[in-house]
Amino acid sequence: METACKSNVIALMGETNITAKQVDFEKCARNTAKQVGFTSVKNGLDGGKCKVIQVIEAQDANIAAAVHGMANEDDLGAGDQGIMFGYATDEWDQETLHPYSHQLSCEINEEMARLRHSGEVPWLRPDCKSQVVLEYKVNNGRLKPIRVFNVLISTQHSPEVDNKTIRSTLINKVIKKVCPKELLIDTEYVINPSGCFDVGGPAADAGLTGRKIIVDSYGGWAPHGGGAYSGKDPTKVDRSAAYYARYVAKSLVAAKLAHRVLV
Repeated sequence: METACKSNVIALMGETNITAKQVDFEKCARNTAKQVGFTSVKNGLDGGKCKVIQVIEAQDANIAAAVHGMANEDDLGAGDQGIMFGYATDEWDQETLHPYSHQLSCEINEEMARLRHSGEVPWLRPDCKSQVVLEYKVNNGRLKPIRVFNVLISTQHSPEVDNKTIRSTLINKVIKKVCPKELLIDTEYVINPSGCFDVGGPAADAGLTGRKIIVDSYGGWAPHGGGAYSGKDPTKVDRSAAYYARYVAKSLVAAKLAHRVLV
């Protein structure tokens, strides 16, 4: 299943053997849009009233035969092929073994979402992005972050809030909460560099499954085969093999066989 969004339209396209009697695709799409925060046209999309287009067909018989035509009924074949990568690093968080710059940027977005959903910062709107650049040193082959070089946040906001408030709030309530104090040394903060971001979401920019595959993986620290994780069940190796490659990489680093591993 793939999704595309623009203005006040959501399009669902794909192949599945699940029927509309089993899953209400339109309801699922609307609920997801509303859960994200797209609850009105001024936010970029009205999940309750937008148009939902469905182009959903049964899976091709040849693909289905490859997936389910194994000798052992408990086994599943793959519906496609490709190149998948897994990456792990012990540079900071010994539990996640994830690139720390990418982890911080994800946590910044998560904190903004928390502040928005809780109502603590009511002028925040759903469309946002962040980037964290770290400065590293290498010690016996191991990468070690020594400071946050800069942090970029671009976030959609309601029209009435001024840039000074946006900057102060995001630095103090988001960045300084997420990023360790000991790494915030002469850090440059780049907040809404375009100046105004009151129009966002599908109203401003079309959305499509798979457009953020690097963001969904390791933030540029590892190669990517081009297949999106979203919209795929485990018979699609874009998802299952990428997860398993990550499992292998993480296991090798956790076993202290290497500081960084790319599978």
